[in-house]
Amino acid sequence: MKNKVIVVLSQCPDEATAERLALRLLEERLAACVNWLPGARSAYWWQGQIQRDTETLLLAKTTAERLGQLTARLTELHPYDVPEILALEVAGGAERYLDWVGQTLGADEQAGPGEREQEHS
Repeated sequence: MKNKVIVVLSQCPDEATAERLALRLLEERLAACVNWLPGARSAYWWQGQIQRDTETLLLAKTTAERLGQLTARLTELHPYDVPEILALEVAGGAERYLDWVGQTLGADEQAGPGEREQEHS
């Protein structure tokens, strides 16, 4: 694994917002893959009160090299005043997938993780 892979978590108000943000991050090549998981239940302090919401969790896979750009862009595009943007370092995983993330963000790579094997066989 040449590039350090990072998973970025961000809660979005709804599925449509999460999809819009995911596609922008992909189009701008700030993430290699983005998942959005609707139906996340959240409880948090906001303006002196405990709030409860149903949100959509966004999971973006990026590299340490792209993290600053991704964070800045997500902050700019996100509708929340204080968006949750948390970056978690990946300690390990499937080496081919981790390499794919780095290659996808480091070059003009178009293939997904399952397609790379077929192309190079």
